[in-house]
Amino acid sequence: MTTKTILTIPAALILMAVPAIAQDAAIDVNADGMYSFPELQAAMPEMTEEDFTTIDVTGDGLLDADEIAAATEAGILPAMDG
Repeated sequence: MTTKTILTIPAALILMAVPAIAQDAAIDVNADGMYSFPELQAAMPEMTEEDFTTIDVTGDGLLDADEIAAATEAGILPAMDG
């Protein structure tokens, strides 16, 4: 998947995916509402830095709710039941 593909996901689908994964305390160990690469890799050992960088479209080193939802809808991240 390319970054462009992730960004073209309809907003309605993104909004539906946000609550389940964005509130997963098992991943977001510092409870800042975002996932860092170490947090995500601890929960998903198969996650590579390259995969993370692809998902992190803002390039800030953290995945926010929109990035998480887009990656979930694109099939890059699995849907999680927070």
